[in-house]
Amino acid sequence: RRNAGILPSLEDLLFYTVAEGQEKIPAHKFLTALKATGLRTGDPRLKECMETLKETLKKTSDGVTLDRHLFKRCVQSNIVLLTQAFRKKFVIPDFQSFTSHIDELYENAKNLSGGQVADYIPQLAKFNPDLWAVSLCTVDGQRHTVGDTKVPFCLQSCVKPLKYAVAVHDHGTEYVHSFIGKEPSGLRFNKLFLNEDDKPHNPMVNAGAIVCTSLIKVKAEVMNFLKNMAGNEYVGFSNATFQSERESGDRNFAIGYYLKEKKCFPEGTDMTSVLDFYFQLCSIEVTCESASVMAATLANGGICPITGERVLSPEAVRNTLSLMHSCGMYDFSGQFAFHVGLPAKSGVAGGILLVVPNVMGIMCWSPPLDKLGNSVRGIQFCTDLVELFNFHNYDNLRHFAKKHDPRREGGDQRVKSVINLLFAAYTGDVSALRRFALSSMDMEQRDYDSRTALHVAAAEGHTEVVRFLLEACKVNPVPRDRWENTPMDEAVHFGHHDVVTILQQYHDKYSPPARADDKESAEKSLDSLL
Repeated sequence: RRNAGILPSLEDLLFYTVAEGQEKIPAHKFLTALKATGLRTGDPRLKECMETLKETLKKTSDGVTLDRHLFKRCVQSNIVLLTQAFRKKFVIPDFQSFTSHIDELYENAKNLSGGQVADYIPQLAKFNPDLWAVSLCTVDGQRHTVGDTKVPFCLQSCVKPLKYAVAVHDHGTEYVHSFIGKEPSGLRFNKLFLNEDDKPHNPMVNAGAIVCTSLIKVKAEVMNFLKNMAGNEYVGFSNATFQSERESGDRNFAIGYYLKEKKCFPEGTDMTSVLDFYFQLCSIEVTCESASVMAATLANGGICPITGERVLSPEAVRNTLSLMHSCGMYDFSGQFAFHVGLPAKSGVAGGILLVVPNVMGIMCWSPPLDKLGNSVRGIQFCTDLVELFNFHNYDNLRHFAKKHDPRREGGDQRVKSVINLLFAAYTGDVSALRRFALSSMDMEQRDYDSRTALHVAAAEGHTEVVRFLLEACKVNPVPRDRWENTPMDEAVHFGHHDVVTILQQYHDKYSPPARADDKESAEKSLDSLL
């Protein structure tokens, strides 16, 4: 190994990654590349970077481009997060490919026309049935939205798991469940019916949610929790819906008096003020975007992905997800658990709060509901999502169905893959490389020193391997390792003139492909491999 000299910093490596051989980077190129990772420029974690970038560009001659030193100054405050993003270390490494699938699922569900907008609360009946939105936020804070994602709507029953989580966070599991059961009721969500211990069956039906509301002592606390869960994105309140709820809430008043008769509330509870608070919580407004961050906070064990703040205890999150899984979808809960296999909660405003634990949170919203009170388009989207990706709770069992797994490979698997690839290049084993390429291995992956298989083959003088990588696999002929050496430098250094000749042909005419997932290019590559 040649003398490396001073190793480049993470900031330098990031600059070289984005610059692609240029001495300066246009700011928009950096921001475009950043968005492709799933991060937003408005992400609270990138606040310092974006503010410094804005100030720095004001002082440059053209107001657009950054040299290496200016770029380093802009990114150094957030370098760990940015390095993770650009090295594809997030939970969904190929985020653009994943979101293109999400967009397809959205369009499939958009074509559905069935269902009725809820009208038993007059305010809900005003929503346009064509509204349809999906937002997602991963546990690393990658964001994607499609459709009417900025239109505010009320949480309605989607608030039930959230206020239950607040109650458990404050009081602990044992105290909360001394008032409320944990079993699915098997009955309509608004039935006047208790279990054999004269308790509401669970916190996801109205009776349980009303008792749960009585356990929250400080009203403002719930709003603060919800805002923190949403990473301080939009959480509002619809007074018109609240008044509408209260005026049409006879069934809930009946449930309240029944609970009071059966002594279901903590001692000294004012039942009418609890019901008022219950209606207020149902009338809290969110957008699809802010609600997806709430769902992602549950997916992330109670830590908000875009702020890094712990909002809920792990105990509260685990309990909440368990009850969402078994009781969250009204009388469709068993079917949903069977077919989709993920914790979710629906509401009569048309929202479905969906959690993929340790991966992401999703909010689907479309007002038309089926006969069981669930969003028609939302149910379709959730079902299609799990048919395509192995997100179902029991999909990851060994030797299971062939579905897409958009999550990152495990570290050991990734390291093993790189070692096998580079060893085959080192030994000149073209047949092994052909097998790897046919199994969709990334033939451009790098080791710790950012060396590729092409670097290794060039250094060893394996002309067949070099030709195979360039012709059949269409790899980049000019990748740079951590010391800025290209395969050409390696071939020259070790005196492999045949390799230099081959590389020179590709070196001069190389331009990066417009799209990494170009289908026609992929098919041609596959034909040449076969």
